[in-house]
Amino acid sequence: MQENEKRSPEDLLTERIEEFFSEIYDENKLPSHGIEHHRRVWQYAREMLQYTEQGKDPEPSFVNKLLIACYLHDIGIMTDPGPRHGHESRILCELFLAKNNLDPEEYADVLESIENHDNKEYTDNPGNKLLLILSVADDLDAFGYTGIYRYIEIYSARGIQPDMIGKLARDNASKRLMNFEKNFGMHIELMEKYRKEFIVLDNFFKGYSR
Repeated sequence: MQENEKRSPEDLLTERIEEFFSEIYDENKLPSHGIEHHRRVWQYAREMLQYTEQGKDPEPSFVNKLLIACYLHDIGIMTDPGPRHGHESRILCELFLAKNNLDPEEYADVLESIENHDNKEYTDNPGNKLLLILSVADDLDAFGYTGIYRYIEIYSARGIQPDMIGKLARDNASKRLMNFEKNFGMHIELMEKYRKEFIVLDNFFKGYSR
C-alpha cells in the first residue's frame, strides 16, 4: 500500500496547503500571523463545526472548503497588513486553486469568506456559513496571551502609535466577543471557556493603557 493511501483526505489537503503557504509566506515579517496562527484557527474552526452541525457529520466538501479558508485567510497580510488584507489573501487563494486544478467558481464561498473575514462589523454575506465559522475561529485566536502578541505586532505594523494600541485592541476584541456570543452564546460551557481568554487580553490592555 502506498503511503498516501494510508492518510486521510484532510491530511493530504493540509499538506498541500502548508507547502503552498511555506512557499509564499515569510515567517520573519509577521510571525504572529504565520503558519501556527492558521493551524490554530483551523483547530478552532473544527471545534465550532461540532456545534453548528449538532452532532451530524459535516459534508466532506464543506470541511475541505473550511480547511482552505482557515489556512489561507491571512496569507496576504504579509504584503498588506491593513484591515482589508483579505483581498490580498483572496488573490493568493485563487493562485492555490489554480495550481491544484480547482474550479474557482466552485470555491466562490471560500474566496468571499477569505476576503471578508476581517470585517469586525460582521455585515458581509450574513448567510455564508463558511464565513461565520472562519470569522469566529479567527476571533478566538485574538484572545488570551496569543492575542496580546498578535495585536501588538499587527498594530505596530500598521503604524499605530503605542499609546493607542490598548484602546484599539480592547474595542476590536470586544466586537469579536460580541459576535461569538451572538452565534454561540447558547453553549454556556463554550462561552465560559473563551470569555476567560478574552478577560486575560482585556485586563492586559486595560493595564497597558494606564
